[in-house]
Amino acid sequence: MSKLPPKFKVFHSDQYDLPLPEGHRFPMEKYSLLRKSLVDQEIIPKENLIEAPLATKEDILRAHSEIYFQKIESGSLNKKEQRLIGFPWSPIMIKRSRASVGGFIAACESAIEHGVGGNLSGGTHHSFFDHGEGFCVFNDFAVAALKFATEKQMHDILILDLDVHQGNGNAAILSSHPEVFVCSFHGKTNYPYKKQDSDLDIAFEDNTEDEEYLQILDKTLKRLSLRPWDLILYQAGVDGLKEDKLGKLSLSLEGLFTRDKMVLQFAKDRKIPIALGLGGGYCKPINKTIEAHRNTYRAIREIF
Repeated sequence: MSKLPPKFKVFHSDQYDLPLPEGHRFPMEKYSLLRKSLVDQEIIPKENLIEAPLATKEDILRAHSEIYFQKIESGSLNKKEQRLIGFPWSPIMIKRSRASVGGFIAACESAIEHGVGGNLSGGTHHSFFDHGEGFCVFNDFAVAALKFATEKQMHDILILDLDVHQGNGNAAILSSHPEVFVCSFHGKTNYPYKKQDSDLDIAFEDNTEDEEYLQILDKTLKRLSLRPWDLILYQAGVDGLKEDKLGKLSLSLEGLFTRDKMVLQFAKDRKIPIALGLGGGYCKPINKTIEAHRNTYRAIREIF
C-alpha cells in the first residue's frame, strides 16, 4: 500500500456520541468503528486523526438563519422541526453538529494547503437555511463553500455530491451563488421525494449497477473538466451499495472504490484541492458500510 500524502489530516467528531432511542435507524456507531478500523488496518496513522474543532456561530450563519441557529442552541425547536431532523435534541447534538461542520472546514483548509483532506463525519446536505432534515442539523458543505468563496475569494467551487440521496439543502442554499456549482448523483425515486434544482442533477433508476453508473461518472467528470475549479467538496456517501437499506441502487464495493479513485484522480491530475465528507451508509449489519468508507481512504493512499 502506498504512503499517505505528507501532512495528510483527517478530522473526527465521534467523541460526541449522540444518544438515540433503541431501534433508531441512524447508525451512530459507524463513526467510531470506522476511525478504529482505519487505525487498526494501518490505513491512517493515529497521529493523522485529529479531533474536529467546533464551527463558530459566524461560520454557521453563512448558510443558516439566526433564528434557526438559536433554536438549535436553546433546544426550542417545535416537535415538527425536531421530527424533520430525525434526532432528539440534546446538548451533545449541538456539539456534534458544530464539530461536524468544523471538521469539514478544517478538512478544506488542509486540502488547500496539502492537496487533500478528510472529515470522518458530515455530508449534511439535507439541512436548509431555516430548518434541518434527514439527520442533518447544519449544512457543512454549504457553510464551507460560502466561507471559502468569501474569505479566499474562490469563484469556482465544485460540490460533487455522490451520496444516493439528493443534496436538496445544498441546492436550495447555494442557488443564488454562481461561484459554487452543485453536481448531484442520486436515486430518482429515493428521499428527498421533492427534489430541489442543483446546477447539475443526474438521477438514477432503482437497481442501477456499476457499469452504467461509472460510465455516467466518467462523462460527467469530462464535462466538469471544462471549468478551472479552485476547490472540490466531495460528498463520498456509500449508500449506493446494493446491500444498503436506504439506497435502492445496486453498486458493489469495487464499484464504489473505482468511483472514489476516479474522483480523486480527477482532482490530482488538475491539481485541485479536494476535501472529503463521509456521507451516508446504512447497511445492516454495518460491516459493509464501514468497509466502503474505509475503501475511500484506501483510494486516497493509492491516488495521492
